[in-house]
Parts: sequence; structure tokens; C-alpha cells
Amino acid sequence: MSEKGEVDLTGAKQNTGVWLVKVPKYLSQQWAKATGRGEVGKLRICKKGNQGKAEVSFTLNEELTVIEGKDAKTVSAPRDHPFTMQTVGGQTLAVFTENSSDKVALEGVVVQRAECRPAVSESYMRLKRLQIEESSKPVRLSLQLDRAVTSNYKPVANHTYNLEYDRKKKEEGKRARADKQQVLDMLFSAFEKHQYYNIKDLVDITKQPVSYLKEILRDIGIYNMKGTHKNTWELKPEYRHYQGDEKTDE
Repeated sequence: MSEKGEVDLTGAKQNTGVWLVKVPKYLSQQWAKATGRGEVGKLRICKKGNQGKAEVSFTLNEELTVIEGKDAKTVSAPRDHPFTMQTVGGQTLAVFTENSSDKVALEGVVVQRAECRPAVSESYMRLKRLQIEESSKPVRLSLQLDRAVTSNYKPVANHTYNLEYDRKKKEEGKRARADKQQVLDMLFSAFEKHQYYNIKDLVDITKQPVSYLKEILRDIGIYNMKGTHKNTWELKPEYRHYQGDEKTDE
């Protein structure tokens, strides 16, 4: 719809009535094959008597009856399609169109609803049989190759990030947990030399698993979340063996 929301209401002024008809999927597909604005079939409306109901039917053009399936199978679509007439049901339905300039126009108000159904015939039964066969076929098929496929990417035995993860897992496995007091002694000894350490350096010094080391550090240390020494550990004030920053990076 256009940005201004303008709608051409000429159809409303002309009081144009339109029919809303439901058609089978195969029928709409065959209509799409018609070249240009060619004729797709004929609509017949017959009324029996003065008070009789209208009988409506559609006949598909013969050149549009060929339906192609998979494996080069073809069947003929039914040509005769009687309409089942329905009431609008107190609803107000309208048909709108939109052109290439995003101009929306009201084509008319729905005055009749109907359903177009194929007449039961031999051609209709063949069509249904083809549709059932097509729907039962698997979408993907397994094929045995007589030679290796070299045009596609070759599978990778193991990706880089998997190798890195395995390496870290092996290193973690090799690091057996030492006695907590022993780890504390190593940490205090390290912090006597420097005030700030990142976790990687402390892992290298203590040779302990990261999770175990962090568990001990939470008891004696403070993790700096911001500032000059962001992402580093330092001892809590009660465990420090230096005054202020005097021992930093000596």
C-alpha cells in the first residue's frame, strides 16, 4: 500500500459485485501456464425456471489439461468443474488490487462465494492416483557413488577449535589438585614479588586447575573488575605483606 494510504474507490462507486471462488491447486497451476491473456476455459451459468437456483460450471480448455509429474509421467486434468454455491454469510468482503506504483484500488465487493470442484471422472481418478504417488516419494534419495567426489569441500578430521579444546582438557587433566595449604604458600610467595596477577600467570605458577585455583583465590584475594589493573587478582588487605603499592612490579 502507498505511504499516504490512498485507495482508489472507483469500484465502490460503480457498485461492482465480484465472486469469491475457491479452486483446486492443480487448476490454478494450469491457468498459470496460459500464454499472455489467453483463454483458460469457459464459465457457464444456467438458471432453471423463474425461481430455480443458478447452476454454474467451468470447463477447462483442452490445451491446458496436460499435467506433468515426476519421471516423465503425464495425466489429463478433468475438464468439467461444477460450482458449489455458498452464501456470503453476512460478511462484508472486498477485493483490492495493487499496481506497480503501489496504488491500491477497490475492484468490488464480494456478492457470491463458491467452490469449484472437479467432476468425478476417470481423468480425475488418474490425477488423484498421480498426486498420491508423487506425495509418497521420498524427498531425498540415497545413491551409491562409483567414484570419490572431488568437487566439494573435503571433510575436516578435526577443527582447530576442537584441537585447542582437547589440548586444554589434557592440560587440566594433568594438573592434579595439590593440598590447599601448599597452594596458599605458592600464592603468598608470588604476591610477595608482585601485587597484581592475571589468572593465567597464577595457573602457570601453581600448576593447578583453574576452577580449583579460583576457589582458593576467592578466600584470600580480590578480583579487580575495572581500573588500571582490570582483570587481575590481588590479596585482600589482611593478607598483604606490603604497604600500599610499594611492592608493585619490583
